[in-house]
Amino acid sequence: MDLKVGDKVQLIVEKETPLGYTVLIEEEQEGLLYRSEVYTELDVEEEVTGYIKHIREDGLIDVSLRPQGFLNVIDKDVDRVMSELKQSPNGYLLLTDKSPADHIRYHLEMSKKAYKRALGKLYKEKLITITDDKVELINKEVKDN
Repeated sequence: MDLKVGDKVQLIVEKETPLGYTVLIEEEQEGLLYRSEVYTELDVEEEVTGYIKHIREDGLIDVSLRPQGFLNVIDKDVDRVMSELKQSPNGYLLLTDKSPADHIRYHLEMSKKAYKRALGKLYKEKLITITDDKVELINKEVKDN
């Protein structure tokens, strides 16, 4: 199997380990999905889409559930935050850049670092305002209902 970092692959969860999950990549090769890369519940035998994160010198492969590369990840995170803001009845989220990491992980299934990067991009594009207690859409007419 000829895999490269960044390749999109199908994964089957084999078992949970102290480090994360052992997965079968494209039904051929074993890989490791680190616990820190997982933001949702995974079950043994579950099939998920993943991405090759790192191919180690010893031939072992690390995988992620998120696309690799800053631009791929940031766009996905921005889309997720915008979607949540648009679905919110008042056009705001009570999660800020100061919210605890576990709250962000629970509500948005992303790390605090990823959330802060997405907020930064949305703020620079003048799509949101950030206050001490909330993140709010500037133009609420763009809301989807």
